[in-house]
Order: sequence, then structure tokens, then C-alpha cells
Amino acid sequence: MALGTRVQFDDSGPSGSAGLLAGLSERLSETIDRGVNYLLSLQASEGYWVGELEADTTLESDYIFYLQVINKANPERIAKLANYVRRRQLDDGGWNIYYGGPSELNATIKAYVALRLAGDAPECDHMQRAAQRAHELGGLESANSYTRLYLALVGAVGWDMVPAIPPELMLLPNWFAINIYEMSSWTRGIVIPLTILYAHKPLFNVPGGVSVDELYRDPSRKALGLSWDKELFSWRNFFLALDRGLKLYERVPWKPLRARALRQAREWMFEHLERSEGLAAIYPAMMNAIFALVALGHSPDDPLTAREIDEFSRFEIEEGDTIRVAPCVSPVWDTAIAMVALEEAGLPPDHTALVEAASWLLKEQICGSGDWMLKTPGVMPGGWAFEFRNDFYPDVDDTAFVLMALQRVDYPDKRRMEAAVRRGLTWLLAMQNNDGGWGAFDHNNDRRFLCHIPFADHNAMIDPSTADVTARVVECLGRYGWPASHPVIERAVRFLLKDQTEEGPWFGRWGVNYVYGTSGVLRALETVALTARDYCQRAVGWLRSVQNSDGGFGESIASYYDPALKGKGASTASQTAWGLIGLLAATENSDPAITRAVNHLVEQQLADGSWAEKEFTGTGFPCVFYLKYHLYRNYFPLYALARYRNMSNRIAQFCGLRVRPQEFDRQNVQNVQNAQYARRVN
Repeated sequence: MALGTRVQFDDSGPSGSAGLLAGLSERLSETIDRGVNYLLSLQASEGYWVGELEADTTLESDYIFYLQVINKANPERIAKLANYVRRRQLDDGGWNIYYGGPSELNATIKAYVALRLAGDAPECDHMQRAAQRAHELGGLESANSYTRLYLALVGAVGWDMVPAIPPELMLLPNWFAINIYEMSSWTRGIVIPLTILYAHKPLFNVPGGVSVDELYRDPSRKALGLSWDKELFSWRNFFLALDRGLKLYERVPWKPLRARALRQAREWMFEHLERSEGLAAIYPAMMNAIFALVALGHSPDDPLTAREIDEFSRFEIEEGDTIRVAPCVSPVWDTAIAMVALEEAGLPPDHTALVEAASWLLKEQICGSGDWMLKTPGVMPGGWAFEFRNDFYPDVDDTAFVLMALQRVDYPDKRRMEAAVRRGLTWLLAMQNNDGGWGAFDHNNDRRFLCHIPFADHNAMIDPSTADVTARVVECLGRYGWPASHPVIERAVRFLLKDQTEEGPWFGRWGVNYVYGTSGVLRALETVALTARDYCQRAVGWLRSVQNSDGGFGESIASYYDPALKGKGASTASQTAWGLIGLLAATENSDPAITRAVNHLVEQQLADGSWAEKEFTGTGFPCVFYLKYHLYRNYFPLYALARYRNMSNRIAQFCGLRVRPQEFDRQNVQNVQNAQYARRVN
């Protein structure tokens, strides 16, 4: 049941404002009203918003494999999953990892294996075309480490093809250069269950078995993915040599540290299964945890395993004769952005929709321990996670957006709101890295040599500072009253300047791509009055240069592979909104580029108040995994258009709370003292 109610706004600003073309003002207000009402209609009765997260078919392929392994392969479910996979096969026989993209090897191999498990014969035309395309892309010998490991679990390939992932990783001390807390949070969630699987090397039986010999291009080169660099001395060769040594260690019957390491891996996993809706609340970690539980002797019907299987099944989305699978859910993220869009669009600050959403967000604040504490001892928790419940992993991006959303709500319990905001800001400030930027989940998680570990081919082994997350925090602090002269902001700006590309834009780690990163940075620097600086005007010039002839902005995911494609692609609703937000932050509203972008969004809105978008504009792991946020195409255009109207008509914004930075300066001194004491004690 939806909570939202229909509203109509009175555009009472001065008529004929600069930048509004004849006839556009009325159409703009109608567009914003429709967008508001559409977004309100999507609000859940509990107060939150959550849109679908869509990914590529590797999820459905892995899910077929997973259901067979845990003996839950209901024929109807398997058939519907297989339908979804088959219908996304490309004309060349392969499968891609983003809309409009080329065939990708691992997606193609996984789809082939899944369809074999679903009953498709290798002699079928679509299967032969798939096998041929896999050969053309390099064959099974070129597959990544996780594809190899899953196939090893069912005996389809030997464990010699799998990079070593020993549980002894758990025994490395936190001060050592390589340890689990120098890996990104999502890598920990994915890899620690895999250490259990690697140690046990279980053989899971699936009906009919799995044969993949036909997917090798050259069976004599099965170890191609673990081949040496041409350079004698390189991090890759160092870790490959270590990998060879670890595999020799695996052959030793007596491993004095193995039992202790496995016990710690098991305890870590069990601890992290609590206070979360599945391990790390993300697809690969949850699936790996279930496999690890089975390998440890817990049957699929064991209460603990059954609970995790039930949590995992909630990612299924059944539609007609298909089932697709989401990689996770995004209620906190969607709720915060939807609130900011509605606030900008003029929804009264005490409107029921905003108050109910704020109440829900306040209940979601995480006040318990998490992995981030290992590197920030003595800091009080207070962040927000991305999902419904993922208490070990609050993240900086969500926390910053939530704090911005809460600031503009006229909440009845002001003491509770202020306490939550102060706690959230304290946590956010403590997460600033030594380089001045912010990462997503961890503090100073930037040891780049770890990216050369053989099982690090998911391209996200670490969680360093990024421009888009740093910009979000700067925008948040700027809205709460932090000036550009404050040391926290000065350090952040120095990081952003180092991260800016020569042409002017910023890379987008969590959104596609340079349009996303540039928009976020310009909006952030606007809040601290820095957009007149030369570096911002270079970014504005770049945005103008990549605007499409239809007035929109678009950027293909291919820009992650080829920097020459920065800002190039078909116009999309979300990317046009980002481009418009960036321009509004740093140039006059009368700029023709702004008017053209506004016109594009107004013209592209559908009758129900939504926008259409097929492209993936979200990023999981660059060059490996991408996302389509189904609400991006709605709340970002609404925000951008409303911001244009407000700036054109000089409409003031409601601000429920500002916080003096001096108060946090004292808190930061205390945090440093607490951290120093904790290090001495430990």
C-alpha cells in the first residue's frame, strides 16, 4: 500500500525568470508535478522507497548452479530462470554484462553451464553458438578465478585451475601488509567463505554432472589465467610465486595452522551472519556463505542454512514465465535520494511522506559495531547501510545522502533528529582518509599492490578514496555549514584536484562514469562556493563539449575500457539529470546548454510522470559488474528539473538543522586521542 498522496504545487516565483524560454515554465511545473506524484505513488507504507536493482545474467546463471548444488532445483523455477538467460543471448552467441555491451567471456561460460544444468543439450544451435563464442573470447582457460572455483566445486575443473585462497589469511595480524582488513569490505564477504571452500575442496553433486571440456579453446593451456608477467619483477609475479608455494603447501598432509585458521574463518562468518540479512547483504557473499555452510556439514535444511537460503531467495523477481535475480536491495539509498528530490521539488517539509520516510531512516541508523572499527578505534558508530539490515557495513555514500535528506525535514521530534544527525556527522568525519578523500566502507583501505593477488580479478580488491564519494561528503558538510576554509574541506578539495583528469572531468567509481563523477564534484563544490575556480570551469567546459545534439547527456559503460569514450553515448534520463545538475552548479541558468538539457528531460517524460531508460548507469566493479537502478531514471531528473526551477525563481530552501563545525573539531580531537589510546592498549 502506498503512503504518498497527490500534490499540486503553486509556482509562485517571479515570471519570466532568466533561462526560462517562452512556454517552458508552465511545462516545467507540470513535469515536476507529475514526477512528484509518480514518486509518491512508489513509497511503501513503512515510509521507504526501494527500486529494483538489475544486473547481468551471471546472477541467474549462478542461481541455477546454486539451486542444483543445494538440491532445491524445483523444475518450474529452473525453467523460468533458464528462460530469462536464453532470451538475453546475443546474436553472436554470447552474453554481455551490460545493456548494449559486447559478449563477455565469464557471462558466456556461466550461461552455457547453467543452460546445460537446466537441460539444454550441447547439440542445440544456441548452445553450439555459445561454445563457439566462448572460444573466440579466449576459452575456459581465460576465465576468472570465481568462475573456475564454482566449476571446481562440482568437479568440472581441477582445483589446480583455481588460485589459492587459503584460510590461513585469517591468521595474518592486522598490522601486516596483507590481511583481511586491508581488503575491501565486499571482498571480505566474498572471499572468507571461499577460504573455507578452498580448504575443504568439497565435491558437490549435481544431477547429471557438469562437463565443460568443450569450452576450452586449447586444453593444454588450462593454467593460462595464472600465467606469468613478461616482466621478471612485478607484483603479479610475486603473488603468482606465492600462489605456487601455497599450492605446494596444500599437498602437505599435516598443516599445523589449518585447523586454527578454519576455526577463525568459521567464527568470522557466523558472527557476520548475525545483524544482517545474509552475509554482507550482497549476492556473491550470501551464495558463498551457503556453500561454505554446506561444506562445513550444515545441510540445506539446517536452521542456520535454511535461514540464509530464505534470505537469499528474496532476491528472486518472478515475472510471467521468467525469474530474474537482484544482486541486493537498495532501500536506504533509494529513500534518501527520493526524499532529496521531493524536497527540492517543493514538497512541504512536514509532509507526511517526508516525515514517515525520516522516521524509517532514523530507525535504520546503525549504532552497533562493524568492520570499519578496526581502523577507526574509539569512534562512535552512527552511519547508514545501503540495504535493509547490514549492520557490519554502514557506508559513507549512503550516510552522506541520508544526512542531506534529513536536514530538510521538519521532523516533530527535533531532539531525536539532532542527535541522529550529530552522530552521523561524527562518524562521517572519522572516515576521512589520510589523502583527504573518502572511500565507501573502510578507512585508508588503499594498498594497491593487493590488486595483483590472483583471486583479485573482480577489480575491486580495495576501497580507496574516490571523487564521487568524496564529493558526496563535501556536499553534505557544505549544506550543514562547513566553509571551504575548514581543514576537512581543504583536504578533500586537494584530493579532488589531484583526481581530476586533464580534460576537466572526474572519474565515476559508483556511477557511469565521467558525467556522474563530474556532476557530483561540481554540485559539492557549489555548496562551499568554489565553482568559480578555474578547475570547475574546465569541468563545465567538458560537460558542454559532450552534450548530445538532442540536449541530453549519455555515456556508455565502454568509457571504463576506453577513456577516449568519456561522456559519449546515447542520452539517458539519469545521465542527462547528472549533466544538468553539474551545469547548474557552476554556470548561469541562462546558459543554452542548461536550457537544452531541461527541454530534453521535459520532452522525454512519460504520461505517468516517469522516464524510460534501458541503459545501465550504475557501477558495481568497473570492467566487471554493472547495475541498473530502476529509480535513477525518476528521482534524479525530478531533482534536476526542480533545482533548475528553484534557482531560476530564487526559491529559498527549508533547512531544519545546521551544525557548527567547531563542535566537531573538538569531537575529532577526542577521536584522535581515543584512537591513540586504543593502539597503545592493543
